[in-house]
Amino acid sequence: MANNTLRVGWIGMGRMGYAMAERLVKSGHDVSIWNRTRSKAEPLAKLGGKVVDRPSDLGGVDVLFSIVSTGKDLEEVYFGPNGAVTGSAVPSVLVDCSTIAVDASAAIRAKLADRGADFVACPVSGNAKVIKAGKLSAVASGPEAAFRKVEDVIRVVAPHGVSYVGDGELARVCKIAHNVLLGVVIENLIEITLLVNKLGVPRHAFLAFLNNSVMGSTFTAYKSPALVNLDWTTTFTPELMRKDLDLGLELGREQDVPMPVTAAAREMLQAHFGAAMLKSDPDAYLEKDFAALMETMALLSGMTLKPENVAVPTGLEH
Repeated sequence: MANNTLRVGWIGMGRMGYAMAERLVKSGHDVSIWNRTRSKAEPLAKLGGKVVDRPSDLGGVDVLFSIVSTGKDLEEVYFGPNGAVTGSAVPSVLVDCSTIAVDASAAIRAKLADRGADFVACPVSGNAKVIKAGKLSAVASGPEAAFRKVEDVIRVVAPHGVSYVGDGELARVCKIAHNVLLGVVIENLIEITLLVNKLGVPRHAFLAFLNNSVMGSTFTAYKSPALVNLDWTTTFTPELMRKDLDLGLELGREQDVPMPVTAAAREMLQAHFGAAMLKSDPDAYLEKDFAALMETMALLSGMTLKPENVAVPTGLEH
C-alpha cells in the first residue's frame, strides 16, 4: 500500500504533470499543487487537490514533485522569487520527473543540499495516455534512503515499475538514453512505413504486422494510430525531441562513445524544422507531435500522404 500519510506537493501541470498529479489525488493523497497558469490546476481542486498561489507555499510538504520543460525552469521554480525552497520551511525530499541535462541536475542537487534537502532525480517514460492506462514507468537516482522514503508515492504515479539505478544523476543519464532511442525508433519506424507504403502496402496493415511481431513494442503500438491517420495531436514536441537528442550526443562526445545512428536521426529531425517553413503557420506546426516528422520524410520521398481513416488499437485500451 502507498504511504498516504506524506504531504505531497506538485509543480507542473503540463500534458504529463496533470495526469500524474491526478493519479495521486485520486489515490487519496494530500496533494498541494502550484502551476504558473493556475487555471490548469483548478480541475484537480474539484477532486480534492489544493491549489496554492506560489511555489513557496509548498515549503511545508514532506515530498515535492516537479515536472517542467528545462533545467532553467526547474531552477526558477525552486530558487527564483517565491521559489519552493526559498522560505523558512523546505521539503525534506524533492523528486524531479523532468528530462534535464546532467550538469544542470547536479548543480540543483548541490544547492538543495545546502538547504538540507535531498534530491531524487526521477524521470518517467510514457505520455498522458500511458499514465491514464496505468503503464507509466520511472527511473530514479539520488540518496537511496530518500528514494525509499518516497518510493511508494512514486509507484502510485508510475505503477508499471520504478528502477533505482544509484546515486547522483544516473537516472538523468538513463532518461536521456531512453529518449535517444525514442528519436531513433520513430525516425526508423517512419522510414520503413513509408517504404512499404510507397510499394503499395497500407500503413495500417504493415503496422498491425509489425506490432504483432517480436519487433513490436508499447511505443510502436501507441504511435501507430498517428502514423496511419496522420493525427499529430501533441504528446511530445519536435523541439523537446531535438533537445534530448542533443543531450545524448553531448554525453556521447564527453564519454568518447560514437553515436552515428543518433546523429543521423537528429539531422533528419532538423530537416523537419526547415520543412515547417512551408506551412502557413510554422510555429503552430512545430507545436504538433514529433511524429509529424512523417510528413517531412514523405516530402523527401516524393510522397503525398492521406489519412487511411482506419481504427487502429493503441495497445493501451483497458
